[in-house]
Amino acid sequence: MDILKSIEHEQLKNKIPDLKIGNTVKVHVRIKEGNKERIQVFEGIIIKKQGGGVNQTFTVRRISYGVGVEKTFLVHSPMIEKVELVRVGKARRAKLYYLRDRVGKAAKTKERVGARIEDKEIVVKEEVVPGESEAEETVTEEAVAEAVEAEAKIEAEKAEEEAKKEAKEEVKEEVKEEVKEEAKEEPAKEEKTEKEAKSEE
Repeated sequence: MDILKSIEHEQLKNKIPDLKIGNTVKVHVRIKEGNKERIQVFEGIIIKKQGGGVNQTFTVRRISYGVGVEKTFLVHSPMIEKVELVRVGKARRAKLYYLRDRVGKAAKTKERVGARIEDKEIVVKEEVVPGESEAEETVTEEAVAEAVEAEAKIEAEKAEEEAKKEAKEEVKEEVKEEVKEEAKEEPAKEEKTEKEAKSEE
């Protein structure tokens, strides 16, 4: 699941528009026609928002030539150029489905008098400055190099300790062998002295 979350996080936009139910907005959508690309504006009232993360969507409704038209847009879609706020409307519910049954002026939300028309944005994730990312990469490289050097030092110290232990063991074995040889030579000397004493008699 962590892999999926990381992939979804990469697809998120850094900033998304502050969408509120009841507001009238202009959605600037990129449309490809063959090799050409143009921007089409869809103006209407936001009647609902749903989902979260990459799958977050909002639905805009407008009446075109007496026919109600609704379009659902992905918030994080690269095809949406921008969402421009036209008017701030009053809404006391999360879904404005009742507008579907209304015609004319009744199909609009009441406007909030004195409300500021500002295109606010919500920061989803911080933008990575290329210089900072390079600096972070260099820092990580230095940290890796230092870690490798530290590991090499530790391994060298371990090797030295093992070599010292082996040398000590070799010295101990040599001493033991010398003691054994001396112990063997002593009875032989005693036998010689006994023989010499008998020969003298």
